[in-house]
Amino acid sequence: MPAADAQPVSSAQARSLFAPLADQPAIVIAVSGGPDSTALLWLVSRWRAARKQGPALFAVTVDHGLRPESRREAQQVKRFAASLGIAHRTLHWRGVKPKTGIQEAARNARYRLIADAAKRAGARLVATAHTQDDQAETVLFRLMRGSGPSGLQGMTEFAPFPGDPALRLVRPLLTVPKARLVATLRKAGIAFADDPSNRDPRYMRPRLRGIMPALAAEGLTAERLATLARRLQRVEEALQRAVEAAADAVAVNFEDRGGRRDRIVFDRGRFLRLPAEIALRLLGQTIARVGSEGPVELGKLETLFESLTQTSPRVAFRRTLAGAMVTAAGQTLTVEPAPPRRTRVQKPGGSRIPALTTRKTGTSDEAGRR
Repeated sequence: MPAADAQPVSSAQARSLFAPLADQPAIVIAVSGGPDSTALLWLVSRWRAARKQGPALFAVTVDHGLRPESRREAQQVKRFAASLGIAHRTLHWRGVKPKTGIQEAARNARYRLIADAAKRAGARLVATAHTQDDQAETVLFRLMRGSGPSGLQGMTEFAPFPGDPALRLVRPLLTVPKARLVATLRKAGIAFADDPSNRDPRYMRPRLRGIMPALAAEGLTAERLATLARRLQRVEEALQRAVEAAADAVAVNFEDRGGRRDRIVFDRGRFLRLPAEIALRLLGQTIARVGSEGPVELGKLETLFESLTQTSPRVAFRRTLAGAMVTAAGQTLTVEPAPPRRTRVQKPGGSRIPALTTRKTGTSDEAGRR
């Protein structure tokens, strides 16, 4: 949508966007000072002011200390929040900054600081200003990195807050094009900050933004990419229910220690007769649950699964992945914690025996200031 043709977000649309938040006691709004988050703060404040009852609103700005302008931008957000009657806190990322992986480190610090602020405010929900454009970039980003259906569903409106299961993340503007938010601010005469890192070609997302107009000219618009994500979210929900039903059908035993299933046993034959996608997901979720390294990288999971399915039921099978050990012997398929890592040992003849271990790998998304 060309910025010149974009229509501001109406009060009626804002009521629809924020309706799912009405029963919250408090909401923390992450505001960087850029156009998207400034529009979020403006819209949610007007929505709340029009209601007799609703959540208490708290705005927070993270000053990463990476740019000389960041302090001034945080002060501008503070003044803007005050003009709206909303409490505001500036959160500072202190300490030594890494020389590499700065965006990932900044994002992790931002989530940690915001989580602490949300708990202080008594909020269980944190709102961010991700837009339809961000959703499109996320789908492209993950497609380029070989994600499967789970990754290509993009961002969801509600999600667990990274690093803190007690909190939830909400993205109420996920269906709104960025151009409409900019038009909203211009109509209201509200200024916003411009972060040059959002155009820095050293980072992936700015490069994706640079090619989006060319893709849109060929029909691959942000709206269509966001539509793909929504459709895959429906697929994901259906697949997850199928995986849960399959787990009940093929699991024969488990050991529960301290509330955690440390050893899960499946009927090998019934497992191998499952549709491939369901079996693959069930195996990956079981490894993530039992192992010590979190979610499993899809490519490595597919390699293990292919080896498992191509191994004769009469032949024993054993592999480790993401801190879990997968063993198929006879009619059982067992997933349990992998033994401790060990270094390679030297055989008397001079050959080496590698340890059956893997290390957690994967890519992390990039995120700019919104």
